[in-house]
Parts: sequence; structure tokens; C-alpha cells
Amino acid sequence: MPRTALRICPLCEATCGLTLTIDGTAVTGARGDREDVFSRGFICPKGAAFGGLDSDPDRLRAPLVRRDGRLQEATWEEAFDAIAAAAPALVREHGPQAVGVVLGNPNVHTMAGALYPPLLLKALGTRNLFTASTLDQMPKHVSSGLLFGDPFAIPVPDLDRTDFLLLLGANPVESNGSLCTAPDFPGRLKALRARGGTLVVVDPRRTRTAALADRHLAPRPGSDALLLAALAHTLLEEKLAAPGALEELTEGIGELAAALGSFTPEAVAPACDLTAAEIRTLARELAAAPSAAVYARIGSCTVEHGTLASWLVDVLNILTGNLDRPGGALFPLSATAPAPRPAGPGRGFALGRWASRVSGHPEAKGELPTAALAEEIEAPGDGQIRMLLAIAANPVLSAPDGDRLDRALAGLDFMVSVDPYLNETSRHAHVVLPPPPPSQSGHFDFAFNGFAICNQARYSPAAVPLEEGRMDECEIHARLILAVSGLHGTADPAGVDELAIQSALARETAAPHSPLHGQDPARLAGLLTGGSGPERRLDLMLRLGPYGDRFGAAAARSEAHSEARSDAQPAARPEAAPAGGGTAGSAAAFPAAGPAAQGLSLERLLAYPHGIDLGPLGPRLPGVLKTRSGRIELFPDPIAAELPRLRTAFAERPAALVLVGRRHLRSSNSWLHNVPALTGGSNRCTLQVHPQDADRLGLTDGGRARITADGGSLEVPVEITDTLRTGVVSLPHGWGHDRAGARLSVAAATPGANVNQLLDGTRLDPLSGTAVLNGFPVVLAPLP
Repeated sequence: MPRTALRICPLCEATCGLTLTIDGTAVTGARGDREDVFSRGFICPKGAAFGGLDSDPDRLRAPLVRRDGRLQEATWEEAFDAIAAAAPALVREHGPQAVGVVLGNPNVHTMAGALYPPLLLKALGTRNLFTASTLDQMPKHVSSGLLFGDPFAIPVPDLDRTDFLLLLGANPVESNGSLCTAPDFPGRLKALRARGGTLVVVDPRRTRTAALADRHLAPRPGSDALLLAALAHTLLEEKLAAPGALEELTEGIGELAAALGSFTPEAVAPACDLTAAEIRTLARELAAAPSAAVYARIGSCTVEHGTLASWLVDVLNILTGNLDRPGGALFPLSATAPAPRPAGPGRGFALGRWASRVSGHPEAKGELPTAALAEEIEAPGDGQIRMLLAIAANPVLSAPDGDRLDRALAGLDFMVSVDPYLNETSRHAHVVLPPPPPSQSGHFDFAFNGFAICNQARYSPAAVPLEEGRMDECEIHARLILAVSGLHGTADPAGVDELAIQSALARETAAPHSPLHGQDPARLAGLLTGGSGPERRLDLMLRLGPYGDRFGAAAARSEAHSEARSDAQPAARPEAAPAGGGTAGSAAAFPAAGPAAQGLSLERLLAYPHGIDLGPLGPRLPGVLKTRSGRIELFPDPIAAELPRLRTAFAERPAALVLVGRRHLRSSNSWLHNVPALTGGSNRCTLQVHPQDADRLGLTDGGRARITADGGSLEVPVEITDTLRTGVVSLPHGWGHDRAGARLSVAAATPGANVNQLLDGTRLDPLSGTAVLNGFPVVLAPLP
């Protein structure tokens, strides 16, 4: 008899609630959970295809171990024995810097990927960490670190209350949002306009998001930082800047005004390929709006001046007084974030605490550029990477010059992949550890709740029991940590979680400002609930978080207060300030953050299977600030040193043709191309070309072309369309499934071309080490 189970969708940043239909142990259907406090029933094609991903026959069912040069199925013990035999010995012989760790995008979509990599890195002692962030969002982390002292203090647009949204380099109608967790992003944009607000989209392509806008500006790719600088200049020059209460919290406004003096609309307009009048009008509208938010994403990050563009986004939010105010850009407060502490100076944020061995790339947020991974494996000498741990990562397709990395991986002494597939990267591993399907794992969004437009908490226990022969993903990570530490076979994997709990409680009870100061960590650990180590860790984080019960004391006070309040009047959410999901102005009545939000713990969260609404975002400054000054540092030294390089762009002669990527609603980088329900239609790897460029170059719709750039050439099918401006072509990211040894039968049937092979890895944003994946010059020629 079929049954249903609730599950948070792990396939994109929107984190929608799903209702799964399950027949036996098979997921046969998925629909939106209408009672979910955040998504209210919204679902996209990825979520609807949950069952197809879950039951993909190409998913690995057992570990693989390389024997006599071939990957063969093995038992779990054999797999971890192989790691334990190789990894500790390699570290003893060559040192911890001989190990590299690569974390891919799917890590942030699982509990295991959030909880264990920090412990793994600590156990290894290596500084060679490479993640998807330097292929995507690192500029935003760096700019937030410099401005606010915390690279994770990323303000998000208050979509449901803003009057004016300026959106650059983002296509949330198809991506579902990024660094802004918002189910039904399209509906929210429509609601913005329905209530009389204004949406302005800046993008060289007329995307589905741009089609919803009041106004669409199509500048030259890579010019976002120039445009944003000119907007800030106009606000300051025309005395339109009105930071309000932020002025007392901010230092550097005067220095900023002087530094931006040459970035006039007239000066930057030719490089942006916009008019000065368009730029000035946009600045004035931004300043005049009752509330406004500026939001930019991957198109503004993966370019030459990505960190400057990310910094200028928040400069505009600050200058207009819209940072940290309803309707502007606000800082979320996740249920598992550290509880707020007294405001004051912090440690600040530093770049370049160490550098990569070969090219001297400075670290950012503890990470090195993924574009530098191949050379770190190839170049001999002390610190050469000889062993690689790839966790849910496929850098052969996601990083520049995959061919070079492909060759480098083949030369490693030892490699471990934690991956459900044998893909273009994991095919090089000596051991592959496959996690179970998502239906067999519990889920809590540690990362994305920190970027959510509404504070909420939701937890999904496993919807289906763990299949015989599978190993829970969290246990895989715990055993991996023991194996590389030389403790395989001598220590209980559950001890990894218990040690993490003990360490966290020791820090908390030693902190002078904590209400648990001086208490016994062992006693507190004994109060935790949960059926597994990961659940106990989640319970701890919820209890210690900003809404937590602090092991009972706060809960008792909160329940007494809540009972008194409920006797007086029922809680209700003001319609003007919706805190949950859906769209602003909807008539659905969801209760405001009430008794359930007080004294949060795992036990309480489990009692609310559709989630707990923790209320709308609200002002959090100055508590968010961790800068050394305790203030917003508007014009930090690294930015000041980089700004002159942006000025040189005034006089640069633009390339005749540049390339940008594009997102598909039914795709997510390289990891959903093997699901039949998500293939075909618009989800195709074609080179989009404007009709005028096609005529000039002799290209035909459906024909083929050779595209050439720094890293080499590709042969691709041509799609002629007027949805992008002249001088720009577009090829999507994450394709190229044609390498021997991978086991991705659906993806291999329509492999596409790896756009990142056009890059050689030398084009980077210098402050963040992020690869330039957009706006780089290409040459195009027709093929017979």
C-alpha cells in the first residue's frame, strides 16, 4: 500500500518541502508540500524528478576499490582498509601538505557534507582545500568578510517587502536563486510588481527573469563593477546618499567618495555599452524608492572584477540606507547559527594568510583557487599534492581546463571519492565510497538557512529505511576520518560525533558570555536527544542557537510566556510583512513565530514535520559585525588596492565576441544530467548566437561551429536567438560527459561540450581566486 513521507528537496538552494509517494521502498512520486512553512507547496521540475534521481540505476550500490588498475566492487571493510593502508603512510612520508581536499557543490545539500569536512580537514592538517566556491560565490564571501568581518554575513534581499529590486547577473526564475534561499522566486518577483514595486534586471541575455522585469538593461558582460561604481558615484555626487542610522556604524564613506571620483556615468558608459542617462536614471530611482535592495549573483561573481562588484552591491545598499532594514537587504538568523553575543570589535577578516605552492595564489576563507589544483598535483617538490580526497566533486567538468586536470588526477599516488556516481572525476579514484539515495538520509539545511529570506527551521528524517548493503552517508564520512587518521578498526565511528559534541560544549561552557558558562559539558551531552550522532549534533546546534532552549532553562521561561500570551490573544502574522514562503500579498494565513519557535531543540522540531516559522528577517546590526573596528569598514585596504585596476577598464578595447554561461531550470551544474525526466527540451548544450553575429560569421541555426579561447577549442551546435545581445555568445556549464570510464548512461547519450575547457585557468579575480567563467573573449568559426 503506497504511503507518503515529507522531505526537504536537496536539489537546489530553494529547499522546497516535498511530499513523497513511496511504494515499498521506492519513491514513485513527489509533489509540493502545501503545509511547508517556507515553500507552501511550490515545486520545480527538479523536485518533481526526485524519484528518478533516487532510483537512478547508474548510482553505485557498493564501494569500488582499484585492483590491478581496475575499479571493482568491494565490501565497506575492504574499502576503508584500503584507505587506512595508504593514507596515513603517505602523510607520514610526505607531510600533511601532500594531501588535497576538493569539496563539490552537492556537499552543501546534505547533512554529512556540512558536518564532517571541517573535522576531516582538522584530522589531515592540510591547507590544500579547494571548493566549488572559487568557481561560483567566493567574491561575495570575500566582500562580506572585508565589510562586516565575517565571510558568512551575507545580506539577502527582502523580496516580500521591497519596493525596488535591482538584480544583476542572476537568473533566479531558472536557477531558483543563489545566496538567497527563496522558494518560488518567480512568484515573489511577480508579487513585487503586483504590489506596485519595480524590478530592474541587468543581464546581457534576455532571460526568463529579465522577461518579468519593468526594465531590462543589457550591458557588456564583465562590466557590472563599472556600472555599480558609477551608480555609487552618482549617489554621492548628486547628494542622494542617505545611509541614515548606518552612518554611525560605518567608516570610510569619505574615502569612498574620493576613490570613486573618476567613475562617472559618462566615463564608464562606453565600457558598459549603456548610456550615461540610463545609469543616472537608475541611481536616482534607487535612491528615491521607499525601500530597495540590490542583489547580484554568479554573472557578477565569475568575472575579472567579481569581488569589487560584490562589494559595490552592498555599498549601494549602505549608501541608500537599505542595508539591515525591512524591504532592503537583511541578515538572516539561522536556527543553527551561533547565538548572538554582545556587539563589539571582533577578529576581523584577512586574505592571504597563506598562498598556493606553485603560483602563489593567496588563500581566501581558508581556500585556494580550484583553478590551481592541476598544477599543485603536477609540480614536483615539497608540498606536491600526492593524495586527493574528492567529496561530491567533479572538477574535471566544473573547473577550467578539465583535460589538464584529468591528466593530473591520473598521476596521483592515491585518491578517494565520496560520490554516488562513477563520473568524469571519480573514475580516477583508488577508492569510491557511494552514499545512499537521498530518500534514505535525514536532511537539515545548515548552509541555506543562513541565506533564507525567512527565518525557519525544518528537518526531514529519512523517508525510506537504509537499504541492506548501504552505509549511511554520515557514517561514511566518520569512517573516512578514522581511516585517514590511522584509527580505522580501533575506534568507533560514533566517537567522531561524540568528540565533536564534547568539543562544542567545552567551548560553550568556557565562554564568559554564555548562559551555560561553568556548567558540566558531560552532563549537558547526556541531555541531548536523537537517534544517531548527526541528530545529536543537530540537537546541540539547535539548543545552542539563537532560538535554542539552552538545555531547558530558556524553554521553561519561554513556555510560561507563550502560554500567557496565547491566553490573551492568538498569534497572527501581519499581512504586510509575510515571514513564511509563497508570495507577498497571498491570503494564506500562517501563524507568526509563536510558541514552537521558543526553546528550540530537535525534539521540538520533530513535533512540527512541516517546519517551524521563526519569523521575518529583522535588523541585526551591530551584532553581526566582527570587524576589528566593530563597525562596517566600507573602504577596506584590499578593495582600495584593487580599485585602480578597475579604472584601467575605461580604456580597454572590448573583444569582438565574449562568452557567458547560462542556467537551466532542470539542471544543476553537472550532477543532474543523468535523470531522464530532466533531459531534453530547453535543457540542451547549444551555443546561443545573436542573428546579427550569426550572419556576420556565416553560422546557421542547427549547424556546428568551432569556438576557441585561451584553453583550446570546442565543436558545438549553434542555436540562433535574439535573447542575447550582439557580441555575446552563451554556452551552459557542466556538460562534457564523453570520457571513457564514467558510468553515466543517460548523460553520455547527449554529452554536450565542456565550456570550461575553453579556459586555461589563468583568468582569475585576484582578490578571491575565483575563476573567470563569464565575459571572456572567444573566436567563432563555422564548421561544414
